[in-house]
Amino acid sequence: MTERYANGVSTSLVEPAANGHSAEPKKVVEEGEGEKIVLKRKLTLINGVAIIVGTIIGSGIFIAPTGVFFYTESVGSSLLIWSACGILSTIGALCYAELGTSITRSGGDYAYLLVAFGPLVGFLRLWIALLIIRPTTQTIVALTFAHYAAKPFFEDCDPPQNAVKLLAAVCLCLLTAINCLSVKVSMKVQDIFTIGKLLALIMIILAGLYVMATGELSNFSNPWEGNYSARNIGYAFYSGLFAFGGWNYLNFVTEELQDPYKNLPRAIWIAMPLVTGIYVLVNLAYFAVVSKPEMLSSLAVAVTFGNKVFGPLAFMVPIFVALSTFGGVNGVLFTSARLFATGAQEGHLPKFFQLFHVKQQTPIPSLIFTCLMSLLMLLTENVYELINYFSSVLWLSVVASIAGMLWLRHKKPDLPRPIKVHLALPIIFMTICVTLVLLPNFKEPANLLIGIAITLAGIPFYYVCIAWKQKPRCYGRLSNAVVELCRAIFNTTIIESNESLK
Repeated sequence: MTERYANGVSTSLVEPAANGHSAEPKKVVEEGEGEKIVLKRKLTLINGVAIIVGTIIGSGIFIAPTGVFFYTESVGSSLLIWSACGILSTIGALCYAELGTSITRSGGDYAYLLVAFGPLVGFLRLWIALLIIRPTTQTIVALTFAHYAAKPFFEDCDPPQNAVKLLAAVCLCLLTAINCLSVKVSMKVQDIFTIGKLLALIMIILAGLYVMATGELSNFSNPWEGNYSARNIGYAFYSGLFAFGGWNYLNFVTEELQDPYKNLPRAIWIAMPLVTGIYVLVNLAYFAVVSKPEMLSSLAVAVTFGNKVFGPLAFMVPIFVALSTFGGVNGVLFTSARLFATGAQEGHLPKFFQLFHVKQQTPIPSLIFTCLMSLLMLLTENVYELINYFSSVLWLSVVASIAGMLWLRHKKPDLPRPIKVHLALPIIFMTICVTLVLLPNFKEPANLLIGIAITLAGIPFYYVCIAWKQKPRCYGRLSNAVVELCRAIFNTTIIESNESLK
């Protein structure tokens, strides 16, 4: 892997065949290296928008409004916080647009930290993503899907936990199979479910506006009366930003995006204002219908809203939540596999993660591994506690990526930057994020400290598994045997990157 950083080898960007439907991976010939097989760019602008919108709009907008209002106890400040979370997420996404167009590798935070601060920092980001962040995120969203999908069959009580876990496992396995079969099919799933969840939210907005138009405005009396302590405001932002999670996921698949210099920023400019506007209007609709006591006592405010507004059709709301989270699982699964493939291309993960199907160009071994890790998480009782440990670390890695952007401006001033955001934007974003991370952890530092400790536990693994070059021969034989077995079973081949991370 040392040679890759040293020789600066890069390949030209992959262009589709003249007919636009080449069945096989593109081959690129490099001087002194023979033929390399790289991915085609199959994702369109619409697919990019669907990935961002479909990943952001999961369970959060149906559940998080209660969390924001619980800490603020104010209708007006809740709506302001939702708007501020959208603006903050948009600023972060614009900074990532500069990173994604100057470093056009898949991998998101991992790729940017690797380029800016070196292989150890990049590996640690990949370490926590592989073991905890991606599997737990997929598991939690799949559990949310399963709970709401089963809810119509258990009107008077919660669905049995075993049934919910079994349905979540079916969801994970089904979407893994779809992603293994075809990139186009998985993107069709993403597009269809994104449209479905947008229609559901528009239906909620229209119902809320109708209620407001009839003069029902009692819930908006004294809108600014509430709790404004720094701790509560910080936790309210956490709940709001949870619902905006996923704004940077398109950066994890940049290499498969057509014309990323144009389509990456365009997708961000379309998706982020769209999601922010919908979220604010949906919360306005919630407040128009759901009283303050009902808001505080509801675990899923959308269900309470549906019961009051839609009458006999209220059963549709849990179904819409299930469909929304189903699309969310698909988006996380799609981007996770590409992140691990990028790690393997850089020598930070075993070679079998780099295997893609010969014709469909889907990372089958990586997808199966991701699914198995998520299924293992279903067996644990504390999956939600695990994600709590890493929420602060995850935000700090985003801050580190944007700090890396500023460092690269100084370290590599000649690096092509089709987009260059104003210096004030990354500084504002990093300041707010660090403040939001530190505010709750001053009184409850355990989660942050445990997350940092598990992250640093990856350092010995880096030096033993990555930096140590003179490994025993049995290690190489085992690695090659796994690769050859995956090749034979799944009809896969090693896919190289379109360009190197220097």
